[in-house]
This record gives sequence, structure tokens and C-alpha cells, in this order.
Amino acid sequence: MPVAVFVLGFAVFCLNTTEVMVAGLLPSLSDGLDVSITAAGNLVTVFALGMVFGGPPLTLLLMRAPRKTALVWMMVLFLAGQTLGALATAYWAMVIARVVTALATAAFFGLAASVCAGLVSPDRTGRALAIVFGGFMVANVFGLPLATLIDQLMGWRAAFWAVDILVALCLALVLFTIKRAPAPRGLDVRSELSAFRSGRLWGAFATNALLIGGVFATFAYLSPVLTKVAGFSEGIVPLLFVLYGVGTVIGNIVLGRLADAYTLRVLWLGGAVLAVLLGLYALVASGQALSLVALFLLGFTGLPLNPAMASRVMRLSNSGALINTMNTAAVCAGITVGTWLAGVGIDAFGYRAPMWAGALLALGALATLLLSRITDRHHVERGRPAPAPADLESAASA
Repeated sequence: MPVAVFVLGFAVFCLNTTEVMVAGLLPSLSDGLDVSITAAGNLVTVFALGMVFGGPPLTLLLMRAPRKTALVWMMVLFLAGQTLGALATAYWAMVIARVVTALATAAFFGLAASVCAGLVSPDRTGRALAIVFGGFMVANVFGLPLATLIDQLMGWRAAFWAVDILVALCLALVLFTIKRAPAPRGLDVRSELSAFRSGRLWGAFATNALLIGGVFATFAYLSPVLTKVAGFSEGIVPLLFVLYGVGTVIGNIVLGRLADAYTLRVLWLGGAVLAVLLGLYALVASGQALSLVALFLLGFTGLPLNPAMASRVMRLSNSGALINTMNTAAVCAGITVGTWLAGVGIDAFGYRAPMWAGALLALGALATLLLSRITDRHHVERGRPAPAPADLESAASA
């Protein structure tokens, strides 16, 4: 595997840490910016909305730029936004910083996936994407607690500066390791935009949003679930997240290897296991031993579906940056909806609601897969080929 693929994964870890770390810095940000906890929490939403609505237009503007150049530009833009956040003394300045870093992050993710696909042969795309998206997973499992620890030791500004330093290191690595990052052959703005006429592509976006939304509906509230329902002490919760992280790493290795040859099977089985797992977890959440099993399996089955999801999107369209940025936007929209639904559920039904919300969203993802399969059969029965035969979905589901 090219070294550049691992560099991209490290960069994704650094950039995504900024997205998630605010959740662990809320009390400090609230005090430092003289705003309520709720207002500080809205910085998470601001980032997600920036990725959803700002990432695709920015990527469209970068379509004619060489991929390596665009990556460097986005990292420089991110550094500017992150530095503004580290220096912010007013809430409005922090909001601007979050919007800027969100735009850069969304575009970078799409570009990184596109560059990654160009660095390896088509039959190794899933494995390479597993490494790149592994940075996203590591950020959620380890980046957040590390940023929280830095905040406790040196303050929230130090956490922002730490990410700045890491991203600057990543920028240097990108400059030296990515020698060639050609755009996919024959791909231009018109061909990328034409891919969005495919209903199956939008169906894939919906599947991805619902799957990851289901994961985050539970993940976002794991800490109170573990303490208030299972009865674990707050001091042991970071260690429990390590167990979740181990499951995520192992799942990423296993499912990443299967993502190329068995794309749809991975999504079907992963969605079904996720729905059943979260439903059962809601029922047994008060048991500590069973909670440990559920944590590991949630890590194994949830975020590691990312390589298969991205591989399916590329097969249904192309490996261009705009397609991948739209996929990132869809996933962020799913995360926003999933965490909102879980929060509403907690207010109405208590701390088992996030698991039920996650199971419901996973079932919705399975419904989109079923609809896609029915649509394919309808085309075959009418004597027409499926809209995108090159995606190998028929072979993957055979």
C-alpha cells in the first residue's frame, strides 16, 4: 500500500479530531467564551452544517485544480480556521472558525478519497479507503479523549494548537509523499455533475446517511448510557471507549478487506447486524457484561462500514472529488439527524432511546438497499440493463 494512503489517513484523523473534540471541551469553551453550555454545544452543529452545505460548492470550485494542489489549499485553509479558533476571544469568532474548518474538512475528505482511488488499482480501492477512513474512526475514539485530556491539563486553546501542529506536519507529509494525484481519466466538471442524475446514487447516499446516523445516534450518548443505565463509574468510561476503539480497528481491517469483492453483502449484513444489535442493546443496557459485548460489536459493525459505502458510491458514479464530498455531506447529515433523534428520544423516553433510534435508522438503511434491489430487477424485467452495470452490485449481491 502506498505511503501516501497512510498519510491521507493521518490527515483525516487530524482534521476530524477538530470536528469531534468540541464535545469534550464544552465546559471550558463555555467559560472561556462566556456563553452557555447550549451555545457552546451549537459549535458542533455549526461544523456539521458547514460540511453539509459548504463542502460540495467548495469542491466544485476546485474541480479544475490539480488534486495535490487542492489538498494543500484545503489544509492551509484549515490551518487558518483552526488558528482563528485557538485565538478566539468572542463567540462569533469561534463560529467563523468552525465554519472555515468545516468547509476545508469536507472538501479535503472528498479530495482524499478521490486521490486515494487514483493511487491504487481498482481491486484495492476498498482496502485503501479503509485506511483513509480509519483516520475518521480513530479521531472519534482517541482524538476526542486526547483533546479532552489536553484541555484538562493546559486549557482548551492548547487542544486547538495541538491540532494545528499535527495538521502542519500532515501538510509537510502531503507535499513530500503525494508525487502524483491525477484526476480520474476522462473526468471533468460536466461528467461529475451528470452522475447526480442517477437515482441509485442518491439511494446510496441515503443508505450511507442512515447507517452512520444510526451508529452516531448511539455513539453520541454512550457516556451517559454507560453511567446512568449500566452503572459504570465515570472514571472507567474512557477505558470502555478503548474497547469500542479496538472493535472499530478490527472491524475496519476485516470489513475493509471485504469491501471490494462483497460491497453489497457487507452493507446488507452490516445494516442487519447493526439493527439487531442496537435493539438488543436497548433491552440489556443495564447489564455491565452485556454492555461490554455490545460496545465491542458496535465498534466492529458501525463505522467500519465506511469503506464499503464509499466503494459503492464510486462504482455507481465515479471516483471524483465532488462525488466523494457529497457522500461526506450525506454522512454528516445522517449524523446530525441521528444525534438529534436520539436527543429527542432521551427527553421523551430516557437513556435507552438512542439505541432504539439507531436501530430504526439502520432499518431505514436496509429499506433503501431493498428499494435499490427492486429497482434493478424492474429494469431487468423490462429488458433494460440496470442504470450502472459497472458498479458490480449485481455480482456482489448474487
